[in-house]
Amino acid sequence: MTTSAGSAERGESRRAANARKRVSRRPSRLGVPAGVTAEPDHVRPADAGFPGLLGRAWQAAEQAGDLHAAIKALLTLDGHVPADVQLRALSTSDEAAVKALFGLTWRDQDTTEPPGTYGTHSAGSAVSGDGDGVDEGDEGDDGEPVFVGELALTTSGRIVLRTPAQGPLPRSRLAGGVLRVPWSRADLRAYQREMSRAAARLADTVADCRNWLAGQGADGRDALLEQAKEAALRTAPFVLYQEHNQYTNFREQNTLTGKTLWPGHPDCALSSLQGVPLELWSDNDVQLLVCLTLLIASAGFGRVEEANGTQLTVDHVAFMLERVRCGYTAVLPAPAIRAARSARVADLHALAAALREHRTAVGGSAQLYREIHGALMHKIERVAAPAGDPARAAQEAIAAALRRDLPLTGTTLDELATGLAADAGWLARPHGAYGTGLEALVHATVAAAATTFAADFAMSRGMRFLPELISALRAKQWARICEWDITRYFCCVVPGPGAAAHFGDSLPAVADTAWAMSSRMQYNSWHFVPGNLPRDEAVIARDHFVPPTIPDIAFHSDQHHHGHVNNKVRFSIRSPQAVTVDGRRFNGFIDLRLLRCEGPPFTEQDLLAAHRVSAFLAAATGAAAALAAAGQSVEVTAFDSAWHWRTVTGTPTRDTPTRDTSAPAASGAASSGQARRG
Repeated sequence: MTTSAGSAERGESRRAANARKRVSRRPSRLGVPAGVTAEPDHVRPADAGFPGLLGRAWQAAEQAGDLHAAIKALLTLDGHVPADVQLRALSTSDEAAVKALFGLTWRDQDTTEPPGTYGTHSAGSAVSGDGDGVDEGDEGDDGEPVFVGELALTTSGRIVLRTPAQGPLPRSRLAGGVLRVPWSRADLRAYQREMSRAAARLADTVADCRNWLAGQGADGRDALLEQAKEAALRTAPFVLYQEHNQYTNFREQNTLTGKTLWPGHPDCALSSLQGVPLELWSDNDVQLLVCLTLLIASAGFGRVEEANGTQLTVDHVAFMLERVRCGYTAVLPAPAIRAARSARVADLHALAAALREHRTAVGGSAQLYREIHGALMHKIERVAAPAGDPARAAQEAIAAALRRDLPLTGTTLDELATGLAADAGWLARPHGAYGTGLEALVHATVAAAATTFAADFAMSRGMRFLPELISALRAKQWARICEWDITRYFCCVVPGPGAAAHFGDSLPAVADTAWAMSSRMQYNSWHFVPGNLPRDEAVIARDHFVPPTIPDIAFHSDQHHHGHVNNKVRFSIRSPQAVTVDGRRFNGFIDLRLLRCEGPPFTEQDLLAAHRVSAFLAAATGAAAALAAAGQSVEVTAFDSAWHWRTVTGTPTRDTPTRDTSAPAASGAASSGQARRG
C-alpha cells in the first residue's frame, strides 16, 4: 500500500491520514467528525456578493430620475468602482453610443489624477465630456426620437446598450431590466461619426499589431504565446474583453489557461493559436497577444491584473502605460522617462521596457502599491505620497506596544529591528505562554496592529519549520518543498474589539471566522513559496502564483471571492515582505493583513504604516531563519485551530488536541520542540 509524501513523513498509513482529515478543524467543533451537523453553520444570503451589488446598482439606476444620472450610477456600480474602468470595458459600439448620447469618454483623460479620486466614484471626475453629446451644427435638430434603444447592466457588471441596427438585448445576460433610451437625429449623426473614427482607429491598430507580430517570426510568436500562457497560469484571476469576447482564467468561465484549463488545453485561446499562420488569426486574437506582451514587458505578470474588467486594446494599454509613466516620473530625478512617441506597438514596447527598467529605482524613492477595486477585480498601480503624521503615529503606537510586551529596545520599528538583529537568541527560546519568542513576537505585533489600525481582523502568516526548509534548500530538494501541504505554514489571526458585532455578537462565530482566515492564509503561503524556487520540473508542475512584492489596498472585496463574501472582507490592506532564508530570497514569504467588515476604508497612510510593521515582522523572521541556519531549532507550533478558539473565546475547546492537529510535526515528531530531521 502506498502513502502520500506528507503521510509517509508523519509515519501514518493512508487510512489513518484519511481518518485524521475527516475530523473537523473548525474551532467550535474541533475533534468532531466533519459533516455531521444537521445544517450548515452559515447560510449565505441569496443576494450576497456580486449579484446583490448588481441588483442594488440597477435599482439605483432605475430610481435615478434621468438617463444621465442612471448611467453614472451604472458606471460606478452605485459608488463601488471608478467610472473610467467601466468606460474602458465598453465595446466599440457601446463606447460610441455613450459618447454620442451622454458625452462621456475615457479618452484624453488626465492620467496624472492622484490616489483618492476613486473615493467618491464620480463619473464626472473620472471622465471627460460635456454631458450632452451634441456637436455644433446640431442645434436645429428638433430632438424628436427616431430610434429607441436600451441601456442595461450585464451579469458580469458591464454596461451594454442597444444601438441602431441591433435587436433587443438578451435578457438572460442582464442583471435587471432595461432602460429605454431615445435617440434623436443628432444622436444618430454623432454616433455615426464616433463609429467611423473607431473603425479607422481599429483598422490602423490591427494592421500595426499584425506587422509587429510578423516581425517576431513564427518562433518569436510561439515564445510570446508561451509567456502569455504562463502569465495566465501564475496570476490571480483576471477578466479581459475584446469587444464582446471574454478572455479569463477565472472559475468556470475559463477561456485561458488557469485553474480549469491546463497548459496546452485546446479550449485555451492562446494555446489554439500556436502553430497557426498569423494570417488566420482573428483581429481580436492579434490584439490579445500584443497587449498581454506589452503589459508583461512593463512589470511582469502582475501588470495583467491592471487591465482587469476592461477592453484589452492597444489604446487602453497605451493609456495605462502613460499613467504609470506619469507616476514614475513624478518621483524620479531628471531626466524623466519619455512618453511613447506614438501609439505604435514598437514605441509602446520601448516605453514598457523603460518602465520596467526604472521600476526598482522608483521603489527606492517612493512606495509602490496597488489599489484594488474588488467589484471588478481591477487593480491600479500607485506611487504613494510620503508618510505623514498619521502613518508615523501608527508606527509609534505599535512600537510602544512591542516594547511593553517583548524584550525589545528602541523608539521606532526600525530601531526595534536593529536591536533584535543584535540579540535574536530569545526568538528560539520559550517566551511567556509561547514555545518560542518568534511566536510571541508575531502575536504581539498582530494584536497591536489590530488595535492601532482599528481593524476587525489582523493577521500574519509564515512557515512553521524553518530548519526543515533550510535542510531542503541545502540539499536542493525542490520537489520535497513542493510536496509540503498547507499544514507546514501558519497564520496568526487576531480579531479586533468590534469584530463580534459583525457576527451576531458570537465569539464562537468569530473564532470560526478567524480560523477560516488562518487556513486560507496558510494556503496563500503554500501557493507562493514554490514561485521562489528554481524552475525545476517539480516546481513547474506544482500549482503556484508569482509571489507578491508590493502592498495593496482593497475596496469592496466582499464580492467574488467566496471566503471574502462569507467572512465579510470588505476593506483590506495586504503588505507582503521578502525574507532571506539561508541565502535564498523568498518574495512574499510573510505578510501583514488588515481588514474591516464595515465602516470607512483604509487609507494610503494606513498602508504606509502597515508596510513598516510587516517589514519589522520580516526582519524578525529573517533573524529566526539565521538562527535556524546556524543549527538552532526555531519552530512555530502555535496558531492552530485550538489556539484561535482559546484566544478568541477565553475557554478551552471541547476536545483540545494534545498536539497541533492542523500542523502535524513535519517528520513524525510531536510538536513539543523535539528535534526534527529532514
